[in-house]
Amino acid sequence: MTIILIAVLAYLVATALLLRSVSRDRPDGGAGWFWVALAAVLLHAGYHAQVAWRTAGGADLHFYSALSLVGLGMAAMTVLVGLRGRTAAVGVVVFPLASTLLLVYHGHGHAPSPALDWRLQLHAWLALLAYATLAIAALLAGMLWLQERALRRREFHAWLRALPPLTQLETVLFRTITVGFALLTLTLLTGVLFVEDLFSQHLVHKTVLSVLSWLVFGGLLLGRWRYGWRGARAVHWTLTAMALLLLAFFGSKFVLEQVLQRS
Repeated sequence: MTIILIAVLAYLVATALLLRSVSRDRPDGGAGWFWVALAAVLLHAGYHAQVAWRTAGGADLHFYSALSLVGLGMAAMTVLVGLRGRTAAVGVVVFPLASTLLLVYHGHGHAPSPALDWRLQLHAWLALLAYATLAIAALLAGMLWLQERALRRREFHAWLRALPPLTQLETVLFRTITVGFALLTLTLLTGVLFVEDLFSQHLVHKTVLSVLSWLVFGGLLLGRWRYGWRGARAVHWTLTAMALLLLAFFGSKFVLEQVLQRS
């Protein structure tokens, strides 16, 4: 429990440091938050590694653990890119979210994991990386929408200074979507190659929703490249694709594991 409390405290301190930097007009967030957030991420990862070491079958990839791992991935990516420009602002949302998901996972308890061969483990970890990356993209899309809305209304709030310029934020958004789209493509390919029977494993709805999300993200990237899509259209497409992806993985996982009590 000690490692959990220290990790949560570190996440919250990093969030407070980022918020303070906004009030002091330091849009890059300074460097202080970085080391605290890095410690939180390492402790978060250490907790999952500790659970995997103690649990037969390897890493716990059930519903609450998967949520916590996605939160960990989002926090890790925020730490990795947050010192460049003003993208650290996303940590104000990501760090409290990661700490909450870690607490929920710990509070719910750990489930024994079935033994998976390396191919299915690769598929699962690619999926978690894709969800984490595209969740960051969804947050960036929300930031873009808020920024455009404030500028249209000529509401020059202090928090606007913590965000990258509009064009830079769009560039970061589409770069993040591109990386997430590549990871999602690999996830679908490994699923086709390594999952033996979609019907017996109750994965049809998950696959259909994931493919729909992949098509929406792919259509958005194509529209950006071919027609220069941006602004509200990019936001709507990103959030729609992310909603489909959340339903595909966590929606189906919740129904199967929490409602129907199936692994």
